[in-house]
Amino acid sequence: MSGTPARTADAATAAEVVCLGESMVTFLPSQPGRLADVPSFGRGIGGAESNVACALAAAGHRAAWVSRVGADGFGDHLVEAIAGYGVDTSGVRRDPSRPTGIYFRTATDRATDVHEVAYYRAGSAASAMSPDNIPYATLPATRVLHLSGITAALSADCLALLHDLTAPRPGRPLISFDVNHRPGLWRDADASPEVLLDLARRSDLVFVGEDEAEEAWGMMGAAAIRAALPEPATLVVKRGAEGATVFSGTGDVSGTGGTPDAGDITTVPALRVDVVAPVGAGDAFAAGFLSATLRDLPVRDRVRHGHLMAAAVLTVPGDLTAPPARAHADSLAALDHEAWGRLRLGPGWTGDDQEVRTT
Repeated sequence: MSGTPARTADAATAAEVVCLGESMVTFLPSQPGRLADVPSFGRGIGGAESNVACALAAAGHRAAWVSRVGADGFGDHLVEAIAGYGVDTSGVRRDPSRPTGIYFRTATDRATDVHEVAYYRAGSAASAMSPDNIPYATLPATRVLHLSGITAALSADCLALLHDLTAPRPGRPLISFDVNHRPGLWRDADASPEVLLDLARRSDLVFVGEDEAEEAWGMMGAAAIRAALPEPATLVVKRGAEGATVFSGTGDVSGTGGTPDAGDITTVPALRVDVVAPVGAGDAFAAGFLSATLRDLPVRDRVRHGHLMAAAVLTVPGDLTAPPARAHADSLAALDHEAWGRLRLGPGWTGDDQEVRTT
C-alpha cells in the first residue's frame, strides 16, 4: 500500500520507529493561572518526538529515541522515564558541558492567548545535535524515522542535522515529519516558513495542522496545502474539530527522489471528546497514525487510530498515557460512519471497563 514503510532485512531486531529530537523536563502547574501565580509545579517529561516514541512503545511497537541530554540529574530523569515506557534509549548521548533543557507551562490550551510557556533550553545538550555527533550511519536500523520542525528551530547545527537525515539516499527509511510550527522558538522568525516547507517537501509522510499552515505559510485549506506540498507520498492535514484529511500519493517513498501523483483524498471526522487537558494531542495523533501505518491498515483506519490515541491523551491531565488496548481500538476504528459519529469519549474510556458512550 502506498505510504507503507518497507521492512528491513533484520526486522526481527530493528526498531520499527526511531524518533529524534529534544526532550525536556517539564514543570506542570499545580493549579490554573499565570506562571507568576502558580505556587508549585509537578515534574514530568516533554518532547514531541519522545512523546511519539513513548506512545508507540506503549502500543506494543519497537520504538527508539535518539537525542542528547546533559550529564545531570534532569538528564537521568528523562532517560529513565522514557525508557520506562519501553523505549530504546541506547541512542541517547550525554553532554558533559551542556545542561538538559527544562520548561514551565500553564495548564491552559497552548492555542489560547493566556497560555504561557517559559523555556530554559538555550544552549542545551540537545541544541548541539549535529551531523557530526549524530551521523546518519549511527542511527538504529528502522522502518520509520520520525522528526519534527521543533528540532530545526533549536540551532543551525540541528537544522543541518535534519537536512542530512532527510537527504535522498538508497535504503532511507520512510521519513515522517511533523511540522510543529513553534514561532517562539525561532531566533529568525522570518526564516521558519521556508525552512519548514523545505523539510516537509523532503519527507515521505507529513503531519501539519490547518492553523499552523495558515500561520506559517499563509495557506488556507487542505487543498492549498497539498498544492504547495506535492512531494510527500502521504500528507495528513489536521483540521481540529473537523477531523483530518489525508492525501495519499502513489509515488516512490524509498528516499530516491520519486514524486507521487495527486493520489486519493480521505477525510475522517474527529471524535467528540470530554477534554481534561488540551495538551499532547498532536503527538498522540501522530503515534496512532504511525502505529496503524506500521500495521498496513487502510488510510481511514490510520486516521481513526490517530484520533483514538489523541482522545486517550486528551482525557487525562498529562501529555502521556497508556493507549487503549489494540483490540479495543481496532473495534472502534472498524465502526461504520454513523456509529463512529455517535462516539463520545471521556475520562476512563481506555481502562479495563472500556467506558465508551454514544449519542
